[in-house]
Amino acid sequence: MNFVITADGSKTIFHEAIGEHYHSKHGAVQESRHVFLQSGLQYYREHTSDRPTNTVSILEVGFGTGLNFLLTAAYCHQQNVKLVYTGIEAYPLEAEIIAQTGYEKQIQATLWHSFLAHYTPALSSTQSITKEIALTIAHQEVLTFNSGQRFDVLYFDAFAAVHQPEMWNLETLEHVCSFLNPGGVFVTYAITGNLKRIMKSIGFTIEKAPGAPGKREMLRAVKISQCDD
Repeated sequence: MNFVITADGSKTIFHEAIGEHYHSKHGAVQESRHVFLQSGLQYYREHTSDRPTNTVSILEVGFGTGLNFLLTAAYCHQQNVKLVYTGIEAYPLEAEIIAQTGYEKQIQATLWHSFLAHYTPALSSTQSITKEIALTIAHQEVLTFNSGQRFDVLYFDAFAAVHQPEMWNLETLEHVCSFLNPGGVFVTYAITGNLKRIMKSIGFTIEKAPGAPGKREMLRAVKISQCDD
């Protein structure tokens, strides 16, 4: 694992076996904040006036370095939003590696230290990062994941399809999206014709949203409610 400084000064990691960085070289924190926090969670809260927004449940495919969780937790902590967060990660990083990312610069010190203390235990059971923030990391392959929980927002942050095509096919996307509530929001940094076709076929309305630096567009999709059918 090699650390790389990205364009916004934050670090990412280059995964040699996959041949890809965990985050954008154009700015790791910038990408995470734009794609997942702003275009995902904040969009959901602004467009769901028919349901309570002081609590939110998030499923992430590809927990990786934990950056998306950390920025989300920091936002929810500031906004007094209760957060239930589940990440799926088949190949979790060691806590010692995550501790070297420098992401403590982006969040409250108490959150950072609590996250580091609870990261490894979260791989086997739900952990309370704060009284209002719960974290579970499902240490398993994505297609073996199952949960009785239904989620409001889905962060899809798998490695790119050129490196992991199996993560972007109909079987995988249909499986993970089955855990999303009707009206829930799916966001990812990528957008392709095949991805748009799949998301439409499994019951989503899709939108081309502005991409993070280095990408012109990204995909946001909303799961169609039964009453919209």
